[in-house]
Amino acid sequence: MKVRIKWVEGVSFVGESETGHAVVLDGAPENGGRNIGMRPMEMLLIGMGACTSFDVVAILKKARQPIVDCVAEIQAERAAEIPKVFTKIHVHFVITGDGLNESQVERAVKLSAEKYCSASIMLSKSVDITHDFVIQPTTQQGA
Repeated sequence: MKVRIKWVEGVSFVGESETGHAVVLDGAPENGGRNIGMRPMEMLLIGMGACTSFDVVAILKKARQPIVDCVAEIQAERAAEIPKVFTKIHVHFVITGDGLNESQVERAVKLSAEKYCSASIMLSKSVDITHDFVIQPTTQQGA
């Protein structure tokens, strides 16, 4: 896998993947950024969240679970001093579908965290990563 990061100006960069996709990254205004793109650490969390979500959806589909939506809400804490590494990451999955089996969802989240998601497994070597989930029906009662 190869990527290319090109400096644009100030603390703005364009990251390009070998598959032809690009994303703008920028620093915070207090660090000279113009707020025209995501911060690199935000991108790292999004990458991890997408990796684990990909696994959870694939595992549930393979188990023939009636999943219609998957949202990973991630909260992270960082060290106060430089390097401001992540110290805690919590992934909260909101899995939507009627008739989803709770044990199958739990299994999918666990398999992703412990076996399949290379991004979160790599980060877990130095960061405390926790996971939980809720299952919601496709139609909310009283909505």
